[in-house]
Amino acid sequence: MFYFTVRRIVGFFMRHIYRLEVHGRENIPQDSERLIICGNHKSNLDPVAISAIFERQIFWMAKKELFENKFFGGFLTKLGAFPIDREGNDLAAIKKSLKILKNEDVLGIFPEGTRVKEADYTRIKSGIALIAQKTNSRVLPVYIEGNYKPFRKTRIYFREPVKINKEIKYSPGELENISQDIMRIVYGDEVKWKLL
Repeated sequence: MFYFTVRRIVGFFMRHIYRLEVHGRENIPQDSERLIICGNHKSNLDPVAISAIFERQIFWMAKKELFENKFFGGFLTKLGAFPIDREGNDLAAIKKSLKILKNEDVLGIFPEGTRVKEADYTRIKSGIALIAQKTNSRVLPVYIEGNYKPFRKTRIYFREPVKINKEIKYSPGELENISQDIMRIVYGDEVKWKLL
């Protein structure tokens, strides 16, 4: 209830101040299956914008620095967000991600790890593909276009969902390539490795 109350209030202002325009709504799975939302990252407002127009609760993976302030960190935790250490392999964050998906919920990830202005696929590691395959989850690529300038349109594009074949034993390098191709789909670029 807390999440949806905040979503309703904040979403109202987001939709009107930043004039959120949604494209590809038909690509959003309508059932309650486990799902990973995977988007590009331009601003700290990205998870707020996506959550404002997405009907299900999204459990966002967020940089640990956001949780250093006890008040703000507690607020994020109540909304379902959880911290990840971007400097290394954060096993606690991975376990939390797996638990969310095994509960048939929605996980939100920005694989670039930080805000970027242009796509850099070399930054993308194997995490998104590994989590998706391990939990047999679909991945919903999302592209955000705009700079969140008040009363100017911010466009959100939902691409077609993808699913990784759980029967294939991919190498770590192949999982990294799949993760990079998922981000290519996010940006609307042609996939390179074609392992999906």
